[in-house]
Amino acid sequence: MTPSNSDLHTPVMLERCLELLAPALSGNHPVVLDCTLGLGGHSQALLEANPNLRVIGIDRDPKAIELASERLSGFGLRFSAHLAIYDQIQEVLDELKISEINGVLMDLGVSSMQLDEAERGFSYAKDAALDMRMDQSFGPTAADILAHYSEDELTGIFRKFGEERFSGPIAKKIVQDRKSAPITTSLQLNKIVTQIVPSAPGKTTGHPAKRIYQALRIAANDELGALERSLPQAIDALAPKGRIVVMSYHSLEDGIVKQALQAGSVSSTPIDLPFELPGTGATLRILTKGVERAGEIELSANPRAASARLRAAEKLEVKE
Repeated sequence: MTPSNSDLHTPVMLERCLELLAPALSGNHPVVLDCTLGLGGHSQALLEANPNLRVIGIDRDPKAIELASERLSGFGLRFSAHLAIYDQIQEVLDELKISEINGVLMDLGVSSMQLDEAERGFSYAKDAALDMRMDQSFGPTAADILAHYSEDELTGIFRKFGEERFSGPIAKKIVQDRKSAPITTSLQLNKIVTQIVPSAPGKTTGHPAKRIYQALRIAANDELGALERSLPQAIDALAPKGRIVVMSYHSLEDGIVKQALQAGSVSSTPIDLPFELPGTGATLRILTKGVERAGEIELSANPRAASARLRAAEKLEVKE
């Protein structure tokens, strides 16, 4: 039996997302950009809660576009899906001839569908080919990275993107082992990592390879670069009183989101000037106090929400 779209994905922090976006969607024809459409759970809830809303969905995964489009087909012209990376926000809006939007939602990271399908190679829990591309028609696979990157390059990826303490020894072992046979499956990679990373008796910190998988996934999809490029576009596209809600899943993503929102919430006038220069005022008002997390009730029903970090801001009227 094939699971339904709703079975494959439980939207993370859904009620809080709806609550934060609601004040921006009170107009006659509000528009929300769902930059990480996935299987459309957040978009469906937004469309159901706001009868006049139009949602534009973006995803780089063709299968996600297909499944979400099927799921949301009943909303007709109120929903459209676009195959794109979320750093192509402006291109999508230009194509649709939309000058400003009222809400932006970004649910970053790998989706439940991608994790659960072994052939995608995202999960260390299932033996599969090491692909990890969100769009399997484009770019290097994780196996390509393991095959062709130097020891120093692999060390850098594991250290920067995975924050792995044993980056150097793991990279060295990979380079040694690939001389005998290419490292193409999760079982092979898991074996290498478990030989290097010591187990801590009595501690359950997850699989020892989880940081390596995170690092390879980020590298294969240029996730952090895309995020850095997308946030200014998303903020610029917001109408006054429009809102942006971003959920990240590790400290590297959250740091980029925090920096972008905080930068927009302060004046860029030099602090030694006694007055604010025109056009240098804050463009955002932070809506969340620090980072918000999923509550205990949600965590008991959806353990994957445990690592979610939510931040939100509102676009201010620009003073010339």
